[in-house]
Amino acid sequence: MPLDTLMAFALFAMVSSITPGPNNLMLLASGVNFGFRATLPHMLGISIGFALMVLAVGVGLAGLFNVFPWLYSLLKWGGAAYLLYLAWKIANSGPIDSSSQTVQKAVPMSFLNAAAFQWINPKAWVMALGAFSTYVPATGGVLVVALAAGVFGLINLPSVGMWALCGARVRHLLKVERNLRIFNYAMALLLVLSLYPMLITA
Repeated sequence: MPLDTLMAFALFAMVSSITPGPNNLMLLASGVNFGFRATLPHMLGISIGFALMVLAVGVGLAGLFNVFPWLYSLLKWGGAAYLLYLAWKIANSGPIDSSSQTVQKAVPMSFLNAAAFQWINPKAWVMALGAFSTYVPATGGVLVVALAAGVFGLINLPSVGMWALCGARVRHLLKVERNLRIFNYAMALLLVLSLYPMLITA
């Protein structure tokens, strides 16, 4: 991959990773509800899971969608249904307990759950497919695909981590149950709204 193409691809990876979407909204909510350290497995699951998705798309999964377009639609609508479930869970997260500093009724997303979620996350598919249709040559070979996946993973982690850190920084402002509930309702609503631009695309 030429250096100028690699730099453009890195910029695409940063912009697409740091802009609002299902992953980042959930990390923001997790940082508020559970703190930064407890959200680390969620962050790592996103970055590693997405890097593996990029690798899979690069070695041929995109071609499978061309042959079976219904498969992409199935993943898209299945992911939308799961996002609605996650929005419901965020909206119903319990208050921060003042003595133990833990959240009742909810736990942070695990590494494996976060990694698996990438495969039904509509924005993740748009990012992965867009990367190879725009920046990575189809005849680049396995090493170029691996390089693209590695670059995306390295850039994605600090990008999504900023959302979790931001949530953890404002956590003290949301120890009041009423404020936390308003925040969780707002995050749930934004998570639902984040589906709109992805679901209206073919």
